[in-house]
Amino acid sequence: MDLSIVIPAYNEEESIPELIASINDAITSSIIYEIIIIDDGSSDNSWKFIKNQASKNSLIKGIRFIKNNGKSAALDIGFKHSSGKVVITMDADLQDDPQEILPLYKMIIDQDYDLVSGWKKIRFDPITKTLPSKFFNFITRLFSGIKLNDFNCGIKAYKSSVIKNISIYGEMHRYIPLIAKWNGFNKIGEKIVNHNPRKYGKTKFGIERFINGFLDLISVSFVYKFKKKPMHFFGTMGVFSFLFGLIGAGIIIYDKVSKIYAGVPLVEIRPVTDQPLFFIALVSIIIGVQLFLAGFLAEIVVKVSSKNDDQIVSDKKGFD
Repeated sequence: MDLSIVIPAYNEEESIPELIASINDAITSSIIYEIIIIDDGSSDNSWKFIKNQASKNSLIKGIRFIKNNGKSAALDIGFKHSSGKVVITMDADLQDDPQEILPLYKMIIDQDYDLVSGWKKIRFDPITKTLPSKFFNFITRLFSGIKLNDFNCGIKAYKSSVIKNISIYGEMHRYIPLIAKWNGFNKIGEKIVNHNPRKYGKTKFGIERFINGFLDLISVSFVYKFKKKPMHFFGTMGVFSFLFGLIGAGIIIYDKVSKIYAGVPLVEIRPVTDQPLFFIALVSIIIGVQLFLAGFLAEIVVKVSSKNDDQIVSDKKGFD
């Protein structure tokens, strides 16, 4: 299979037949391709239309979620069922132009990109959507070091090796370029793509997606930076917290001892338990110990997991 086109769909009954027809018109007969449409728990007749299209064409596959699980879950299951050397994702609302499929496919094949992201330079979206999107892209670009203008563009092209080596969940579909880079796929390109006005229905995303997006940016950053070395995070935080508490306790002890040696009567010396610094130091020491132990236990889990993975690989090789 040359090409897999993965399309998440949620309440897009009007768009699906027209989208499939446009894709078939856009792709030349020399390319063997499949279309995988994931119905993400639609409440309309989307699944009925998907089944109807699949019954007419064996290269159209339908996957259905009983409930709405989000775009990331839909893409992840679509990736798992794809068999093409190149995988292209696009939205089902007809705003992504099927005429961009072949140029993206050729960039992967001819220029050996690992991933090519679309850039909707001219967008037909309201300002309430475009302005937050620009800010979001700026922050992600600054944080990741990846020079993309539109991380969240629905239409992207991947080598199959990329999508088979990553797993996405939550709202992490917008961070696939970042996840791919952290998995060693560094040749990431961008192409200006045509963006069509929405023809049917209304957008499925609200302002909450930006809040969830930033939370997922923190989550994906933590997971991919420290999943193999959790002690570097927890241990460092624990050591700093413990030292801060130790220094605070030392200041309190030094202050009391110095006053006693100076001859200050005990009744005039402020009790240790009356000082806020005492409780701050105590809590810092306890938290520091707990963070260090959390890092130690996480490190053991990672080591055991790595040994199990190595054993599985060795067993598989033994059967070859």
